[in-house]
Amino acid sequence: MLRRREALAIVSGACLSLGAAALPETAAAQTTLRVAMTAADIPDYTGAPDQGYEGYRFLGYTLYDALSLWDLTSSEEPSDIYPALATGWEIDPEDNTKWTFTLREGVKFHDGCDWNADALIWNVARVLDDSSPQYNARHAGMQRSGVVNIESVEKVDDYTVYIHTPGPASMLPYEVSTFFQISPCKVEELGYDYEKYRDDVAGTGPYKFESVVPHERITLAKNEDYWNPDRIPQHDFLELIPMPEASTRAAALLSGQVDFVEAPSPDTIPRLKGSGMQIITVPYPHNWDYMLNESMPPFDDIKVRQAANHAVNRDEIVEMLQGVASPAYQSLIESQPWYGDPVVYNYDTEKAKALLEEAGCMPCEIKVGISTSGSGQMQPLPMNELVKEQLEAAGFKVELVPMDWNALIGVFYGGGKDSEFNAINFSMAPLDPVQGIMKRWMTKYQVPNCCNWGMHSNEEIDALGAEAVATFDEEKQKELFTRMNEISVEEAMELYIVHDLNPRALAPHVKGFVQAQNWFQDLTPITIEK
Repeated sequence: MLRRREALAIVSGACLSLGAAALPETAAAQTTLRVAMTAADIPDYTGAPDQGYEGYRFLGYTLYDALSLWDLTSSEEPSDIYPALATGWEIDPEDNTKWTFTLREGVKFHDGCDWNADALIWNVARVLDDSSPQYNARHAGMQRSGVVNIESVEKVDDYTVYIHTPGPASMLPYEVSTFFQISPCKVEELGYDYEKYRDDVAGTGPYKFESVVPHERITLAKNEDYWNPDRIPQHDFLELIPMPEASTRAAALLSGQVDFVEAPSPDTIPRLKGSGMQIITVPYPHNWDYMLNESMPPFDDIKVRQAANHAVNRDEIVEMLQGVASPAYQSLIESQPWYGDPVVYNYDTEKAKALLEEAGCMPCEIKVGISTSGSGQMQPLPMNELVKEQLEAAGFKVELVPMDWNALIGVFYGGGKDSEFNAINFSMAPLDPVQGIMKRWMTKYQVPNCCNWGMHSNEEIDALGAEAVATFDEEKQKELFTRMNEISVEEAMELYIVHDLNPRALAPHVKGFVQAQNWFQDLTPITIEK
C-alpha cells in the first residue's frame, strides 16, 4: 500500500468492503465521491495516463493541468478549449512556425514548486529529449500526441515562451491540451526516480494525490489552493475504483458502495431507475467502430470496406443497447462543425454481398482484435458478437480475438503494418479536428507518429490537411477539415457502427454534475448530500 497521510480512504456513508479504514471522528463532516470506473486497473497517475482516455479523464485532468483545457461546463453544445496554464497564445505574423505562449502567474504545483517557463521547458524535455535526466520513455510514448508538433521551447522570461514547430501547426493549442505538467522539483528531489515519484505525485490540478491501494482504489483530495476558484472541488475526496464488469458496477451502486457509475449495462438501467438512481445520457464525440487495416488485404480494397459498412445493421445494435447509443455513419456527430454531407452507408446485406463478389473476396476472412472491457468500450462482447453475425450474413468470415483493454492499446500503438489483425474495435474520442480528422487520416500520422493505426494514405486528404495547418483563418480551417472528413467517409476508412450516448448512473444524493458533450468530464462541481 502507498499513502501520503495516515488515512487510507475517508468515505461518506458506508465504507467499501475492500479494507477501507474506519472514518475518523474529525472527518465526520467530510464527503467523498466514490466512482466506479470501467477500467480493469487503476490508470497510471504519474502524468502520462494509460488505460486510454479513461485514464486521462480520471487521473490526468484531476491531478494535472495543461497549457489549455477543455471547457466542460455545458451539456448543450460541443466543448472547446480555453487558456489554462497558459493565459493566451498567438502566432508570429512573420513566422508561422513560431508561437508566443504567455504562462499563468501565481500557480504552484502541489509540492509548492512554481509553475513557470522553466517548468514547461523541463516537462517538454521529459518527453522529447532522451539525453535529459528527466526523460521518461514511457511518458514519451503516452504523451507523444501532445508534443508531436513541438520542435523546441525558448524562454523569453519567467512567464513567456516561444514554441517553435517543425512546420505550420495552426492546431497547436488543441494538441497541447493533453500534455500534462508535473512538478520538476518533486522528480529532481527524488533523484529522477519515477517509481519513487509514484508514491507522492505532484501536479497543479484541482485534486491532490492522497493514497492508493494497488489494483483496488486510488483516493484524491481536494486542492484548496487550486488556481481556478471556479473548479475547486465541492467534495473533500474523490475515490476511484476499477470495476470492469458492468454488473458489478450496478450492484455496487445499488448497495451504496459507490456513488457514481460509468457505463451501466443497458439491461440494468430499468432497475437502477426504479431504485431512484439518476441516469444521464448526452450525445458526445465518441465512436464505437472498427479501425480497418489498409496495409494488407482485404481492407486495402475500398469495395471490401464499403461492403462491411453496408453489412452492419446499426439500428439493431442500438436496440440491443436499449437506446443508450445512436447509429453512426461516420466518426463525428452532427453537432460538430466538420460533419459535412458525406455519403451514407445504409444497411443493405445484398449490396454488401455484391461488393464482396466484385472484390473477389467471398467468403472474406478477417481477424478482429477486441477488448473485454475498458475505456468507452460500452458492452464490447455482446456488441462484437452481433457485429460478427451481421458481417457473416453478408459474406465475411470473422475471427474475434478478445484481450484486455491495455493489450488492445498495445496493438494500437504497434500500428497496422505487419499486424496480425485486419481490424481492431478501438474506440476513440474525435473531440477536435486534430484528434478526429488530421491524426486519424493523414499519412504523416501513421503509427508510430500518432493515431493512424489503419495506415490510411490519401493524397487529397494530405493536401487539405497541409493547407489547414498552414492557415489561421477559422472559417477556412472549418471548410478544409469538413472536406477531409467527407473524403474519409467516402473512402470508408472505418467500419462505422454506433455513437456512445455516454450513460452514467448517479446515486440520488449526488448533485451538481453537468455531463459535457465531451469524453472528458469535470467532477469538481459535484456535491454529496447525505
